[in-house]
Amino acid sequence: MAEPNPASDSSTRPEAPRSDPVGEGPALPPRWAWLLIVGVGIALWLLDVAGGLKPESVPPWGWRLFAIFVPTVLALMLRPMPGGACVLMALIVAVLVDALPPGPGQSPAPVEAMETALGGFRDPTVWLVLAAFFISRALIKTGLARRIALTFVRILGHNTLGLSYALAASDTLLAGMIPSNAARVGGVLLPITRALAELYRSYPGRTAGLLGTFLMLTLYQVDVMACALFVTGQASNWLAARQANEMGSPIPVSYGTWFLYASLPALVCLTLIPALVFRWAQPTIRRTPEAADFARTELNLLGPMARGEWLVLTVFLAVCGFWIADASALNTTLIALSAVGLLLLAGILTWQDCVSEKSAWDVFIWYGGLVQLGKLLGKAGVFQAFSETVAEALAHWHPSALFVLLLLAYFYAHYAFASITAHILAMYRAFALVLIVATVPAPLVLFSFAYFSNFSAGLTHYGTTPGPIIFSLGYVPQATWWRVGLLLSFVHIAIWLSIGLLWWKLLGLW
Repeated sequence: MAEPNPASDSSTRPEAPRSDPVGEGPALPPRWAWLLIVGVGIALWLLDVAGGLKPESVPPWGWRLFAIFVPTVLALMLRPMPGGACVLMALIVAVLVDALPPGPGQSPAPVEAMETALGGFRDPTVWLVLAAFFISRALIKTGLARRIALTFVRILGHNTLGLSYALAASDTLLAGMIPSNAARVGGVLLPITRALAELYRSYPGRTAGLLGTFLMLTLYQVDVMACALFVTGQASNWLAARQANEMGSPIPVSYGTWFLYASLPALVCLTLIPALVFRWAQPTIRRTPEAADFARTELNLLGPMARGEWLVLTVFLAVCGFWIADASALNTTLIALSAVGLLLLAGILTWQDCVSEKSAWDVFIWYGGLVQLGKLLGKAGVFQAFSETVAEALAHWHPSALFVLLLLAYFYAHYAFASITAHILAMYRAFALVLIVATVPAPLVLFSFAYFSNFSAGLTHYGTTPGPIIFSLGYVPQATWWRVGLLLSFVHIAIWLSIGLLWWKLLGLW
């Protein structure tokens, strides 16, 4: 075995990839993407005019909004520009073409229309997400997140499989607070993972199979399951939670209930993922004692925990505890914003830190816009009309069979999506309402579809933002990535539809 690189030599450490929301480029050249996006919107508009496509229960303004909503989803998939910009443009167009609910007896005045279009930014959940991003920045800025990851590597990293479990434990713990999987993976774990691979002279290309391929695949597959375990796992989980609560879930979707119902099946999967990837992408190197030494050296360089780290850790634990204890969206947001205030007063965060948190503000724009679009489409009865039509067409199916069929269709549809957000936005509410109309228990539908939205991203190398970041390093061939993703999907679905269903029955979810 080659001698490892000196762990303390900063010149050998890989530069951390960017964790901003620009991790994915356009899926098509922007000119063609815009042609398709605008063409779909015009086609929907004209189809109603020419062929009476609009359901009778949907008002004209609702159909116009639907003709804006579908191209917006398409724009989030094709990415001709960042998601926040696409959603902001959708809101502007909705005002310009009168695709908003009218006032008493007439169309709303421009000022009232703008207030309606921007109403989503008043939602407490939108501010909750923003606050969670600021808290996660404190975790990364103080070095606490890196310390946590290195500690797991030092304890578990004496062999290759143990090293992968150290990465799994680190990402799972950090997912409890950092609502950006791009920040967790790209900003914290990937630099450590890449350094460990290079420690054993495993580089992209012919030496990738020594260690790097296995570690990179495990990191990604663990991450998408960690996303399913916590509502803070990735930003669009809040979108699914919001939609579930808007649809009147008898069991409110909160930080605590999300974790409770996901805990057993997700933890079983997280336990199996490293071992299964080890079997399907076998690394040549099986023992890694230098990895633990590397982590120990890096921890020595960090020194003892500083005041800022202790304060952030205290805030982290307190916020999680209060979130679990309180399911109220307003109080949950107040808790998060209060934590940000404490970190600002203590000097752990500066206002410049908050202003420069690009991912947070990007999510704030697209999430607030999507919340309002979804609310207005629900008010127009668009989703209800779709669900009643589909449920009537599938009325001969037994509810249990229909549940499994639509859940699998929803899951494997992620091959067509490069974003969990776009997947949820396009299909979550519509599919859930079909099953609820078909008398499948609403909590079972709403929670299961929210969880499946996350680990379906493991199918491809573009399923969620960390995928393109990791894939771009060149350690994992696309064929290997897709093969392992497909095999793991069979295992995950089997676990969630067996252990998961039994767990949910025990807890009274259905």
